[in-house]
Amino acid sequence: MSDKFPQRPAVILIDPQLGENIGMVARAMLNCGLTDLRLVRPRDGWPSEPAEAAAAGATEVIAAARVYDTTTDAVAELRRIYATTGRPRGMVKTILTPRAAAEEMRGLAAEGTGCGVLFGPERSGLVNDDIALADSVIEVPLNPDFRSLNLAQAVLLVGYEWFQLGAETASRRIDMGEGFPATKAEMVNFYERLEAALDETGFLFPPEKRPRMVRNLRNLFDRAELTDAEVKTLHGIISALRFGKRGEE
Repeated sequence: MSDKFPQRPAVILIDPQLGENIGMVARAMLNCGLTDLRLVRPRDGWPSEPAEAAAAGATEVIAAARVYDTTTDAVAELRRIYATTGRPRGMVKTILTPRAAAEEMRGLAAEGTGCGVLFGPERSGLVNDDIALADSVIEVPLNPDFRSLNLAQAVLLVGYEWFQLGAETASRRIDMGEGFPATKAEMVNFYERLEAALDETGFLFPPEKRPRMVRNLRNLFDRAELTDAEVKTLHGIISALRFGKRGEE
């Protein structure tokens, strides 16, 4: 399949329940030229005969699907993540329509930057910790009194906007100079080190407020769209604050 932008977005299904739904997602993906399917903890296991049957010929997507134990593992090498949810739940996130998100993703693809879209389980949607991993939220403008979509419909809406844009590039981009956007693995490593340092100082207190404080901090840094070099600098700042001047114990 030819594509001017071979770096297509990954479709990441978190806790998908039925194999049939996964198969219909694969079918929707291939309709739109998407082939990178990632599954986090599929309830009924993998591989799945019902998924293959429901894919209706989208066997290349099913055959190449990868399974992960955690969302963090599934997005580790990606540099920009979008979460599909109608409920940002109090987090400060940029909210995009599927078309606006597709424009961004096309621009990222043109630069060779990997990105992915998170879709939650059929009944409950994404949990807060998964949304916190995302840089932006995709919200579909539908009837406010009835926004219910099944999993394949949601994937198709996002994939359709991606496919329709063809060779168009995004109207918004960030000049990284000689750097590259930090991968999610680099960002998570930084977050964990920062949070450990804040635990040592007693900043993340009281304990019952720690999860929300951590998510707010992660969202803050996600909005900054840090480069790999900037993340290294922040690691140096943490070391300086914890251990003092270089060379001192």
